[in-house]
Amino acid sequence: MERPELTITVRRTPGEIVLVLAGEVDLSTAGQLSAVVTNLLIDPPPRLVLDMADVTFCDSQGLGTLVVLSRRAALAQSCLVLTNVAEFLMRVLDITGLRPALMIH
Repeated sequence: MERPELTITVRRTPGEIVLVLAGEVDLSTAGQLSAVVTNLLIDPPPRLVLDMADVTFCDSQGLGTLVVLSRRAALAQSCLVLTNVAEFLMRVLDITGLRPALMIH
């Protein structure tokens, strides 16, 4: 069975960059997300928004990557924010205790 990939669409506005994620954030796609965010943090925007509306799955690797990227953004004087986080993902963040480690709007 073909696994859904992760597509990342970048939208720039003054003051923030929005990454629209669609698909799965997991072991096979976390590196792709990490590479895109790390590249954007070379010239960091004040806010880096991850729009999670179309994320269908997120495993422990994906969660760990989100936390690492949030810390990396903070070190670059940027603010990483998750928006449109699905109910399943909020539950996982609560269960794992990672919700306080991420900024969610």
